Order: sequence, then structure tokens, then C-alpha cells
Amino acid sequence: MSRRAALLALPLATLLVAAPASAEPREREDRAADVVLEGRGFGHGKGLSQYGARAAATQGHTYGEILDFYYPGTQRGSVGGDVEVLISADTTSDVKVRPAKALKVRSLGEGRTWKLKRLEPTATTWRITSATRGRSKVQAKVDGGWRSVLKPEGDAELFAKEPITLLLPGGSATYRGVLRSASTGEGRQRDTVNVVGFEDYLRGVVPGEVPALWPAAAVRAQAVAARTYAAYERDHAPVGRHYQLCDTSACQVYRGVDAEHPGSDDAVAATAGEVVTHDGAPAFTQFSASNGGWTRAGSFEYLQAVEDPWDTAPEARNPYAQWTRTLTATGLEKAWPGSGSFVSLEVVARDGNGAWGGRVVRVEVRFTGATRSLTGDQLRSWFGLRSDWFRLQP
Repeated sequence: MSRRAALLALPLATLLVAAPASAEPREREDRAADVVLEGRGFGHGKGLSQYGARAAATQGHTYGEILDFYYPGTQRGSVGGDVEVLISADTTSDVKVRPAKALKVRSLGEGRTWKLKRLEPTATTWRITSATRGRSKVQAKVDGGWRSVLKPEGDAELFAKEPITLLLPGGSATYRGVLRSASTGEGRQRDTVNVVGFEDYLRGVVPGEVPALWPAAAVRAQAVAARTYAAYERDHAPVGRHYQLCDTSACQVYRGVDAEHPGSDDAVAATAGEVVTHDGAPAFTQFSASNGGWTRAGSFEYLQAVEDPWDTAPEARNPYAQWTRTLTATGLEKAWPGSGSFVSLEVVARDGNGAWGGRVVRVEVRFTGATRSLTGDQLRSWFGLRSDWFRLQP
């Protein structure tokens, strides 16, 4: 699932003590005991609901109709080219790969390319790491030891006529496109970046976001939303950063060739190059697993708060339509050390959309020595709730 959650700028211990005003009755739990929350949805609730799309597709709606509902007022466009993805599982400062057919290394500083088999025919593993004076070091593993065969200028990258298997600290993963040893700007530290075409990138994303064998229209809607999200991130990547996207749920989950599935491959091919646009540019197509029956307003006019009849429809088979979670008094006290014993948790403001008055805007957690004020989204993030649409269980 995707879309990065808002990172929290303040530590728990420094949150406000003052209580915000609210026009609605307060919900109280005045027992110094565990608090049981009843909730709806999974994720931030903005844009496309994946389970809602499943219900819509089952009911016979097209992927275009699904996209038009979740991103109203948008149009269609196309994108191409490559995207640069940080491979977060490679925590080492080198890029280490197995031999592959016609494996080559290219210097980004010189623009030259070398065929690695000619440099060392008996190599069992290849790696690129940082060398001195702004150069890369290309090494071959021969007879159990590393032999330096090349020191090209600048960063370097590997590519072949087939997907390349990257060796990781915890195993391996296979990727299409190019594996780049990219300087981070912090001394000789390097990151591994996969430079890959949009369509091949999508093949490694879509089945990680929704089951590949869901109704075709739902998987196609997800393919277009994911492609658009990547295009938006590419267009808005910080200048000078050595990658455009990450491969985790903070961006979109991307697992390369290992994730590919014929069902989602069909969806990617059927929508090849297609994106959602607004004012002629790729839209910020946020999506989440479930909105609980009402979408949440986002930062763009096409991310609106509207009732969603699909998310909670029987055809959605949505396991996140309703959920419960217990917050223990002990856990709350540990979150704010020095505040005293837990007294109560109150919802003091909501957004007004849907059951219970909608999503939680502001919460107060009372202790014998302090009152802590935070947003519903902060409570969701810090305590692992499925969403910020919840109430204290009656």
C-alpha cells in the first residue's frame, strides 16, 4: 500500500498542554483503564480506495470510471522514460551482483562502457564501491578474494541483456534496468539506485499494492494510479538528490522482478503509459487500502472528501471496513513519561464527514500530571492504528 504518511515534527513529550475548543460534545473515558477504539478504514483515506476499486470493478465499472470517481476533475495523459528508485534493502556502500549475460559497467563521469567478462572471465561476483578522488572501484571475486579491475571516473552503473541479481545483506533480489552505485554526498558513502523504465517499474509495484488476480478493472485503476504517483514524484524530486523514489510504503512498495505476476503484468500492459493529469501534468494520485466509506480531503482540488459507496459495499470484501484496537494505560504512560497516571482519552474535534462525526482532528490524552494534545493522524501513526477515523468503543 502506498502514499507516504506525514512525518511528525514534534516528539511526544513536547506536545501542547492546552485543550482546543470543539463545537461537538466531547467523548470521555474517565476510567484509568485500557481504552478500546472502534475504527473504520486503513490508511490516510485520500484518493483511490483499493477495496473500493475492487467493489466497483465487481459491479461492472471500468477502470476509467473508478479513476474519475476518486480523482474528480482530472484528465488523462501519458508518460515515458525512466525512474530512479532507491533500493533500501541494500544497506551496504557497494553494489554487489551475480554475473549476467553481457554484463557491462558504465562510468557516469567518463561516459565509457566496459564488458566485464573481458576484464575477468572467471569472476563469480562483481561489485562497485567508492574509490578515492571521486572515482569508483570495480572489483571481481576470483578464488574467494576480490580483485580490482577498473577505477572509472565518477559514479558507475551495471546493466545487462537480462535482469540482474543484486546481492543484499539479507539475501538477494532481481531487477530490470540499471543498478547504479550512486554517491550520497556524504563522503565515500554510496547507495544502490535502480534506474528502470516506467512500465518495468510498474510490474514490480502493482502486485505489491493489490492482489494481481483481483477484477481486471481494479488492477488497471491501481496501475494508472501508481504510474501517475511515480510520475508526480519524479517531477517533484528534490534537485540534486541521487534518486527520485524510494521502494517502501513511504513512497510505493517496489520489489522488482521478484514481485511480478502475469495478472498485474496484463494490467500494466493494458494501460501502458497512461496517467491521470491535472492542468496538463501528472496528478498527485494518493491511494490507500480503505477509506472506511468516506474519502478524505487532500491538498489538491481533485482529492475531495466525498461519501464512497464502494468501500463498504459487500463486493469489496473489505476486512478493514471496521476494526478495533486497545490502547493500554501502561502503553500511554510510557509514551509520555513523567506525565503521571493515565486518566482519560478524549476526542475533542472531528472533520464532520461520515459516521461518528467523521475522522478525528484532535485528541486529548489526560494524565494526573499533564494533558497531551495531538492530531488524530499523530495518534494513528504513533500507536499503529489503521486510520484516524475512530471512536471510543461504547
